[in-house]
Amino acid sequence: MSLKDKLLSSFFVFEDQVDVNNDVHKLRNEALKLFEAKGFPTKKDEAWKYTSLNSLLKEDYSIFPKKEEALEYKEVKKYFIHDIDTYTIVFVDGIYASHLSQTTHDKFHACLMSSALTKTQYKPIIDNYFNKIAPKDSSLNALNTAFSKEGAFIYIPKNVMVDKPIQILNFSTGNESALLIQPRNLVVVEENSHVQIIERHQSLTENPVLTNSVTEIFAEKRAMVDYYKIQNDKASASLIDNTFIEQQQESNCAVHTFSLGGKLTRNNLNFYQKGEYIDSTLKGVTIIEGKQHVDHNTLVHHAQPNCESHQDYKGIYDDKSVGVFNGKVYVEKVAQKINAYQSNNNILVDDKATINSKPQLEIFADDVRCSHGCTIGQLDEEALFYLKSRGIPEKEGKALLMYAFANNVLESVKIPELKKRINLLIAKKLNVDLGFDL
Repeated sequence: MSLKDKLLSSFFVFEDQVDVNNDVHKLRNEALKLFEAKGFPTKKDEAWKYTSLNSLLKEDYSIFPKKEEALEYKEVKKYFIHDIDTYTIVFVDGIYASHLSQTTHDKFHACLMSSALTKTQYKPIIDNYFNKIAPKDSSLNALNTAFSKEGAFIYIPKNVMVDKPIQILNFSTGNESALLIQPRNLVVVEENSHVQIIERHQSLTENPVLTNSVTEIFAEKRAMVDYYKIQNDKASASLIDNTFIEQQQESNCAVHTFSLGGKLTRNNLNFYQKGEYIDSTLKGVTIIEGKQHVDHNTLVHHAQPNCESHQDYKGIYDDKSVGVFNGKVYVEKVAQKINAYQSNNNILVDDKATINSKPQLEIFADDVRCSHGCTIGQLDEEALFYLKSRGIPEKEGKALLMYAFANNVLESVKIPELKKRINLLIAKKLNVDLGFDL
């Protein structure tokens, strides 16, 4: 039985077991019909031209974990940003782990999607925001919607500055021979509010894991959202991350994505600007090796005038790894006075590594400042020779050059402890001790 057939046959059992309001039941059924009609994306789809899911779909994934696996904090402590106090929402094999979590309902809500989908007090929020910006024509979004049950639910009312970051951690234990996880996150940040969120998916096993995640983020007037994604998983784990952000007037949203490991990672990141004087930031660092594959697919849709967007993605590719960057800036006719910047720069450490880069601008306004660019090359031999002439060994010299190459993305990370953690991950990925704090 194919994975698609297995999912279709499992849906009705799942639907009978899950208690949600009737509107969500209707959305789920409609989403399943779309997935049934379209199936999984293939390389025939333009947006998936350079990324094939065939090798992932051959696995016999368990759709629902057979039993809950209890993890102790000491087993997973290293994956937390434990240098600072945070709210934490932890899932193990897709199931909420209360003993590892610290949720809250004091002044704002950082809790569970399952609660939001079932409790009447959250129904107005679900009705207004759930599944409103995730594209309805995407089969993977539809698949997630059809099986949406658990994930993080974050609701920040007006004029609230969240006092500490919120961590969302998804662990897979290997309790199943192969597991498909479909977390669904909803983040609503109302007027004049501010939140910082850190998200991580981490496999603790060599068993195959496929995560199909959907996150919807709504930033109302003058809201500020800082979102950080750490992707440093095992070679047996694959992630399809679908994140959609809708911004209202004068809001400021930034997403930093650090893709440092995993079999296949696909990041679909879409920003929709719905008001004036909006600022959107999309930044990413990719460092992969072996046969790893990372695909960044971004969109910034400028629908109103006097807004800005900044995209900056850096990639370092070794061995036979493959990188993809497909970034689009779309400017509607009414969206005058737009300042949109897009850049994708890449280093191929090995001749067998591959990068497919396609920056795009679609501009229908005539009074804008929009630029895009792409570079693909190798390390500067003259700079490396200079470092070696100053007594720095070649390996450390290469690491310094590669760190300097990615550093401007790190500079905009606003959580010092997270920045330090990312620096350590990058140093480890480059297999070098730089000998000083970065």
